[in-house]
Amino acid sequence: MNKKERGIHELYSENPEAADEALWGRQVDPFTRRGFMSRSALTAMSAAIGAKVVFWKEMPGGLIPAALAQAEKPFKLVGKIDGLTVLNDRPINAETPPHLLDDDVTPSDRLFVRNNGNPPPLDGIDPEKWTLEIGGESCKNPQTFTLPELKKKFKHYTYQLTIECGGNGRGEYNPPAKGNQWTLGAVGCPTWTGVRLRDVLEHCGIKDDAVYTGYYGKDTHLSGDPKKDAISRGVPIAKALEDESLIAFAMNGEDIPWLNGYPLRLVTGGWPASTSGKWVRKIVIRNQVHDGTKMTGQAYRVPKKTVAPGTSVPDEDMKIIESMPVKSLVNYPKSGISHAVGEKLAVRGHAWAGDLEVKEMFVSIDFGSTWQKAEIKAPVNRLAWQRWSAEVKFPQTGYYEVWARAVDSDGRSQPMILPGWNPKGYLNNACHRIAVQAV
Repeated sequence: MNKKERGIHELYSENPEAADEALWGRQVDPFTRRGFMSRSALTAMSAAIGAKVVFWKEMPGGLIPAALAQAEKPFKLVGKIDGLTVLNDRPINAETPPHLLDDDVTPSDRLFVRNNGNPPPLDGIDPEKWTLEIGGESCKNPQTFTLPELKKKFKHYTYQLTIECGGNGRGEYNPPAKGNQWTLGAVGCPTWTGVRLRDVLEHCGIKDDAVYTGYYGKDTHLSGDPKKDAISRGVPIAKALEDESLIAFAMNGEDIPWLNGYPLRLVTGGWPASTSGKWVRKIVIRNQVHDGTKMTGQAYRVPKKTVAPGTSVPDEDMKIIESMPVKSLVNYPKSGISHAVGEKLAVRGHAWAGDLEVKEMFVSIDFGSTWQKAEIKAPVNRLAWQRWSAEVKFPQTGYYEVWARAVDSDGRSQPMILPGWNPKGYLNNACHRIAVQAV
């Protein structure tokens, strides 16, 4: 960004109302679908972007142009490619820019990192001696397996599974929610190889009163207190018994990267990635909803009913997040490109819908005023993301945005701007958009 663009971006971060007035020439109601700029405001915005905003009359009120919202903060992290964005280093959390997620199968070095505590030291991990304990009040025959025993005793399965942080997109909510300010890149869809969680649990025996599972990992609490877990979440027994729920020991045919859970982790695709415990050492079968660390209070929960932004919601009025909402990304081209007027531009990306499939896909170049249908491929297996593609043309020179919108198999569509606000900033599945300058 240049100095002027950075100033507008910072103004939006610090004082959205003032930025609305500066850009739109008046105060903007954030719930207004369309906004209309004064001539001076339009001139200022066009100058900041470096091009005329072609469909400016269709631009939603208070929208920050995609060209001003993007930022790049490259860094180096062991096991990951350059170009990921680090949001926190204690614990380590890093996301992947959308243009680096264009592969059908997410490369291991491009998968986001979401840690809640300190990973077990890599030099202290011996996969030959790693053990997994199965227990809990609803387990008939508690047992402990070494990793080699798990691999030998149970059949191996490989699935491509989408995992996404429940807070992916948190950075767009206002008032801001506490936590990592993820933009779009806390998602990925590698292949995972392991044994079915169901096979292991059934081998140990599941009592009739079983309702939930819970996991414990070898990551340690940031405080250093050995009596505290960094995170201990779980899923209803029905989710645990799905074919695709794995105790995984490989990603993309190789050892799982250390920061992603080496040598053993859970993968429960389509649900918040926090249910896919890393460095897993113990799994329990519960006769109640699991009450481990970050399963109670407001962690990974949203209001049962719609609330106004900034509302304080009592714990009893919150519900646990389960299947993730329908969502999509534009992975190609990278936001900010220039393209010739009148020539077709190929755009593509991925879409996913939690436990469901994506039924339809659309793109828009006029801020969602009209939509063009895109092609959408079937998933390679259940809970894998889906490739979509389309071609667009720009009628005249100027600034455009390409928006992507997915619709799931139950008919639910991505919202064009932001979904309902919630105290923890979860489940933002607003349309992704990229900036294009037609020349």
